[in-house]
Amino acid sequence: MAKYMIHASYTPEGLQGLMKDKASGRKSAVQAAVKSAGGKLESFYFSFGHDDVVLIIDMPDNVSAAALALTTAATGVVHIATTPLLTVEEVDKALAMKMKYRAPGE
Repeated sequence: MAKYMIHASYTPEGLQGLMKDKASGRKSAVQAAVKSAGGKLESFYFSFGHDDVVLIIDMPDNVSAAALALTTAATGVVHIATTPLLTVEEVDKALAMKMKYRAPGE
């Protein structure tokens, strides 16, 4: 399974829903949505600043992660950004790959 970090920010309408559902209710709803797409919620945090919520999720693949993101964004009450996460081992494998690349202007 692949890991993703999701940053979310509520619209004013979304904040009204949060106040009604409570934080624990939103976590349960997100957990159910992630599970319905074949994934697992690893962590769920509320935060200050630009983002209201930060999640780490395990999903089967990019299609499942995109389905979750699109379904969530379609509600219009939350804005999200999804970032694929790489393990140290995956980055080491990427670094070991020999690539032919010419930088601009070289």
